[in-house]
Amino acid sequence: MTDRQERMVITGGQVVTGNEVLHADVLIEGERVAALAQPGQGGPVARTIDAAGCYVFPGIIDAHTHIALDTGIYRTPDTWESGTRAAAFGGVTTVIDFANQIKGRPLAEALDARRQEAADAVIDYAFHMVILEPEREPDALRAALLSLMDLGVPSIKLFTTYRPNYYLDDAAILHIFRTMPPGMIAMVHCENDSIVTDATQRLVEQGKTGWRYHGQSRPEEAEAEAVSRVVYLAGLAQARVYVVHCSTAMAVSEVNRVRSRDGHRNQVYCETCPQYLLLHDGVYGEQTPERYILQPPLRGYRHTESLRHYVSSGQVDVLSTDTCDYTLMQKQQHPEFTRTPGGLPGVETLLPLMYTVFHEQMNLPRLIRLMTENPARLFGLYPRKGAILPGSDADLVIYDPTPRSTVRSQDLHYLAGYTPYEGMIVQGRVRTVLSRGEVIVSDGAFLGSAGRGRFLPGGPSMDLA
Repeated sequence: MTDRQERMVITGGQVVTGNEVLHADVLIEGERVAALAQPGQGGPVARTIDAAGCYVFPGIIDAHTHIALDTGIYRTPDTWESGTRAAAFGGVTTVIDFANQIKGRPLAEALDARRQEAADAVIDYAFHMVILEPEREPDALRAALLSLMDLGVPSIKLFTTYRPNYYLDDAAILHIFRTMPPGMIAMVHCENDSIVTDATQRLVEQGKTGWRYHGQSRPEEAEAEAVSRVVYLAGLAQARVYVVHCSTAMAVSEVNRVRSRDGHRNQVYCETCPQYLLLHDGVYGEQTPERYILQPPLRGYRHTESLRHYVSSGQVDVLSTDTCDYTLMQKQQHPEFTRTPGGLPGVETLLPLMYTVFHEQMNLPRLIRLMTENPARLFGLYPRKGAILPGSDADLVIYDPTPRSTVRSQDLHYLAGYTPYEGMIVQGRVRTVLSRGEVIVSDGAFLGSAGRGRFLPGGPSMDLA
């Protein structure tokens, strides 16, 4: 039997699972959840954490992060220690980042290199593999993808834009879709590269290269067309596809149109991000447009409203951030949008912002499921992550819903020196964060350590409950 010294209980809070909110104690033994018990019925423990007046959530999973990103052109200055530390302050206990294929080399080499870079992580992490140069022979590609799954990476990332570094044409994408082994899921960045190239060239020819024109360079039609094409190709191949960072109502609508057909419900999934739910393209006409350069860009307010509706009505599967910690100096180095690195810092504010927007609009378990159970299922981490169940990792967030505060960059832990959500009012705060049974954040103090995070090998992608 586990010694009393290894037992801990979180008591007095409302525990939010993927299905319900219940008054229960969470009993922890070592790194795992031991049980959900009636209040006061958990037996002797070495430590009690009082969560009275608070919610107890599963640790948040940000399934789309770019920590210590090196694109070959730009590099964010954050480290895995600083990036995951910021995540922990926001209640994020797992990040799923990316390893880029090294052209001409086995996929395992890219994964190993990225794991070495992540050695100083303070929370647990997994990876998606970016495919840049797929094997041409189906048998060779299938073997490579099977080996990737054996290494614990059931998800790959494909791009329909960013020619020539990341771009894959339709033939390559369909080839990959047809070759993917069962249990693998393909994340796809959907923007029509020809439409983006044409729009950008026309702006350059007119001398409209300032930051304020960035949104016009990547029209909403580019995303809508690419989503439609990618999900159609996925249907031909019966492949599982996950459309990343949907920025328009049309993108989500197309995903839901396809999966409403018989046999497609568990084939196509989508995510959106706080920036597309809270910000709109009016910022490109304000004083600091460089802060909001990202791909896809921010859209008109009608899309913001529609995306909120799609989230609250269950038509979006995951909320993630696409976080990318470029500094203001990097953003301001060149006055042309064509030379400005794209991406926004966001991992630390994911939970408080999404709670603020949706806690009165939708069922709380369903909201939390979008940031915990759903990504865990899709990327093969459930029920180790994304759940409060006996045997699950004791990744837990105690969230106090009462206080209201203002988002200020000086209070956050990014290296960027700014937040795109400056001045926004949020409801509630992250009070305590546990990662595998260890308290790593408590009342604004960081108690974790570099290198305590672990690589999470994922199993096959699962259907959503």
